[in-house]
Amino acid sequence: MAKTARKSTPTAKSKQSGATATRKTAAPKNATSKSSPRASATPISNLAAAEATKWTFLTNHCHVLILLAQDSEMVLREVAQRVGITERAVQRIIADLEEGGFVIRERIGRRNRYQIRTEVQLRHPIEAHRTIGDLLDLVNLE
Repeated sequence: MAKTARKSTPTAKSKQSGATATRKTAAPKNATSKSSPRASATPISNLAAAEATKWTFLTNHCHVLILLAQDSEMVLREVAQRVGITERAVQRIIADLEEGGFVIRERIGRRNRYQIRTEVQLRHPIEAHRTIGDLLDLVNLE
């Protein structure tokens, strides 16, 4: 029995690939511009926006801690603007810092005051021999 090879015509392939290419590049009908209303809801300074695409040596947790060490009564909205993240992200970070024992929150009227526990050791094994105070000294805050 002889084997028969199936040949496809070039026109059939080009029609299929053309349809596929059209489907891949077609944009949804209700496509909007790259900036969404939610993205513009949090104002970020030009410097923070420019640096948002770059990596840094310190985490957002560290940035929040540094700002609270500079001003223990700073409102979360300002912390968020200066770090370049949302207020909700700052709330989660402060909750993490409280849970880890790095920060104590004290309620004063309608505001909060944050006390940094400088004697607490850092968490990672590489830097566990250092304290929060050492970290703040490194960035000239304590």
